[in-house]
Amino acid sequence: MQSIVLASASPRRAELLRQIGLSFLVQPADIDETPASNESAEHYVERLAREKALAGSASKPGCLVIGSDTSVVLEGRILGKPDSTGDATVMLQALSGTTHQVMTGVAVVHKGICESRLVIANVRFRELLAAEIDAYVATGEPMDKAGGYGIQGRGGIFVEELRGSYSAVVGLPLQETAALLAGAGYPVWETWNSRQESRNE
Repeated sequence: MQSIVLASASPRRAELLRQIGLSFLVQPADIDETPASNESAEHYVERLAREKALAGSASKPGCLVIGSDTSVVLEGRILGKPDSTGDATVMLQALSGTTHQVMTGVAVVHKGICESRLVIANVRFRELLAAEIDAYVATGEPMDKAGGYGIQGRGGIFVEELRGSYSAVVGLPLQETAALLAGAGYPVWETWNSRQESRNE
């Protein structure tokens, strides 16, 4: 079957793809992630996913390329990755006791055609103590994550409620990714069958 390329350096996205049994190459895409003037969070996230996939396809022609982007959005404001520990602290203080959205775009490029999906989950944080925010920031976990937390790590203890896709909050919506791959002629379940047959030969 056609080779798959993940146009992302995120170890979390790679782990999610391995979780569903895929083999792939990692080829991070270097794109400008600056939001356009007056660009909505929804448009921004899906646009970046598409641009990453297209950039990956340009460097790996002939491959099936997956691009993705995740942003935490609070009251319409995009919270990217913290620039500093102080920035991470401010983000977590803002998220404390509130419901925010985690928006993840995923795109697949196949034979020059780019298809994409946007997935939005609602996440509610309990009230956070200043001491636990400081302790969490000191672990370093917030620094490479949108919104300054990782639901799959220590930051999971802050989450009071999640409505939507857990995998999308981690960084890659698996149901939508599998649907896009199937639409590109790469049904995930067929790779399971083919590998099982290879082991049985």
